[in-house]
Amino acid sequence: MDGTSALLAGLRVIDLSRNLPGPFCTRMLADLGAEIIKVEPPEGDPSRPLSPLFEALNHGKECRTIDFRQPDQLNRLRGWLAEADVMLDSFRPGTLESMGLGFEQLAAINPKLVMVSITGYGQHGPWAQRAGHDLNFMAMSGALDQSRSLAGELSMNNVQWGDLAGGSAMAGIALLAAVFEAQRRDRGRHLVISMAHGVHAHLVVPTATAAALAPLLGRAPSAGEDLLNGGLPCYNLYVTSDHRYLAVGALEFKFWKAACAVFEHPDWIEQHWQRGQSPGSPESLALRDQVAALVASQPLSHWSTRFESADACVTPVLTLQEAQAHPLFADGSQRPWTAVPSSTSSEPPES
Repeated sequence: MDGTSALLAGLRVIDLSRNLPGPFCTRMLADLGAEIIKVEPPEGDPSRPLSPLFEALNHGKECRTIDFRQPDQLNRLRGWLAEADVMLDSFRPGTLESMGLGFEQLAAINPKLVMVSITGYGQHGPWAQRAGHDLNFMAMSGALDQSRSLAGELSMNNVQWGDLAGGSAMAGIALLAAVFEAQRRDRGRHLVISMAHGVHAHLVVPTATAAALAPLLGRAPSAGEDLLNGGLPCYNLYVTSDHRYLAVGALEFKFWKAACAVFEHPDWIEQHWQRGQSPGSPESLALRDQVAALVASQPLSHWSTRFESADACVTPVLTLQEAQAHPLFADGSQRPWTAVPSSTSSEPPES
């Protein structure tokens, strides 16, 4: 136990969502101590055939089945909702209302109920009824266009940022905020999450840097020219001699100075964006090529060893299997959050 597994003890969530965004959100809530009742249709959640995925998303939850086409089954669900704090769903707008499960209808039986609906494109507007998946939300938000290679080709990331960052994370934040309000004011609220808008909201850096760099470049920066997508020699991916990758994240001058010491190139130190060298400029791109040539002269193991003790923000790019076996993650005990034991706590820390 890490001291966080009871933070949400007493919070009861009825989860009607399916696939990835909603279930991942409620899995995080379950890890923090919330009671999650997962309600599935008779055919089950679509992720059930992929049993490792279903287990990863739904461990720690109580699973129940409801036939949403049967009025008596819906009445059972209403009984559960009368005693719940939160209902999470991922239906298209209007679907729950058609079943008599709209927010106003549920508020009549549970005024403090918080309802959070995860949608693709929001509750209203011309796209509200459109179906979509992670790839679509990434594409429409502008986020997918930011993943171009130096050659300009798009890549399909195997981390579902639209579902998870635009959906799960935004839903979790909204849900807890609404519960906080309900506890203070004794009334619930219906919040709608748009995954397309959620992932678009994460484009903070490219939006800001594009505005700053466009006057210097004479146009919006393209792949390999922006601050964090390849335009800086100090913040880049470099291929090693064994066709692996080294992630150089020496964004601040102090880290770049430390990296240059490992690279044994003191002449590179002052060639840094915080010393006036513009991202994507000919000088930056020329230095990037020099660093690339040096990194390509040795295998990844060489650079991993050299940078092991350097405070330079330089790391190997690990495969999923290598990451799982790495001491950072291997014991499986470290969650995204941990509680720091307090010397002033009246209770002993969990063991």
